[in-house]
Amino acid sequence: MASEMASEMFSKENPIFASFMVCAGALALKMAVPVFLTIYYRTTRKAFANEEDVKMADPEGKKELEIKTDEDVERARRIHLNDLENVVPFLVLGFFYITTNPPACCSTTLFRVFTGARFLHTIVYWFGIRQPSRGLCFLTNFGINIYMAVKIIMYYM
Repeated sequence: MASEMASEMFSKENPIFASFMVCAGALALKMAVPVFLTIYYRTTRKAFANEEDVKMADPEGKKELEIKTDEDVERARRIHLNDLENVVPFLVLGFFYITTNPPACCSTTLFRVFTGARFLHTIVYWFGIRQPSRGLCFLTNFGINIYMAVKIIMYYM
């Protein structure tokens, strides 16, 4: 009986689970963007972070490359780090939140708002749009994670 309920809860037919999975997939793809930006800018700007990277780019040492930082590389890295700090908890919390049998309209809205705010956060961060725009996106994500955590605790207490 319990396994039957679990299979129903974590199936495509459950609109809450389906919504979560779509958002999780979209967030995973979005998280790849700053990785590719980092690679692109490290390569084109010759902004290497490690000695072995310098040696790979210039094995004979003729170009006199060195370890250095680049603002665009660092911005892309900070976007990715911020995603790790927010998306990973969302994925864990969202999965457990589904087990609390929340209302479908509330859940799908939470998942979609989180996903939209995360995409917006990346755009705002990348283009350096003035604050408080980035902060508001972050607080939206943070608030949704806190809300789901509290709901999980209350349900299982």
